[in-house]
Amino acid sequence: MTASEDLRGRLDECRLVAIVRGIRPEEAGDIGEALIAAGIRIIEVPLNSPEPFKSIRRLAMAVGDRALIGAGTVLDPIDVARVAEAGGRLIVSPNTDVAVIEATVSAGLASSPGYFTPSEAFTAIKAGADALKLFPAEGASPALVKAQRAVLPKDVPLLVVGGVTPASMGPWLDAGADGFGLGSGIYKPGQSAEQVGEQARPYVAGLGR
Repeated sequence: MTASEDLRGRLDECRLVAIVRGIRPEEAGDIGEALIAAGIRIIEVPLNSPEPFKSIRRLAMAVGDRALIGAGTVLDPIDVARVAEAGGRLIVSPNTDVAVIEATVSAGLASSPGYFTPSEAFTAIKAGADALKLFPAEGASPALVKAQRAVLPKDVPLLVVGGVTPASMGPWLDAGADGFGLGSGIYKPGQSAEQVGEQARPYVAGLGR
């Protein structure tokens, strides 16, 4: 199965991406297990976390057979290979960087770059993006997603990231969003695996509405 197919399959299972910014390698396995138990199937380790490649490796070893593991805040094409070497299969960025997207495609990994405007979205898609990350969603609205969905390809998943709560997911989904990236709402550095699982469950339940 390709990384792109894995991304789509995991989104079909659960339309949430856990963004575990600040996670440490020694806790990665336990946090990963807690997220899996809560129902989440995609986990992103931002590269501005402590020893991110070690955390990616430990997550891939612990839960990589049950979840798609990848990296976030990927700003340099050089880091794509390092993520792949660690066992990651997904590259997420806060911006639309064609060089990063092309490096991701060349490495056989799934690409989900950040975008905000239709121009950025189409640039990302042309470069080979598998999914689009609307970021920061605090500066957008469901109405914006609805308008963009009228022109964006329906087969490219659109994930809303930034400020999402379990109660706010409904309007985004109704507008055409395909899923969400969740950061501090489900994980903050220093929280236990039990806390993370408890915080993730309302989001998973919110998808069913």
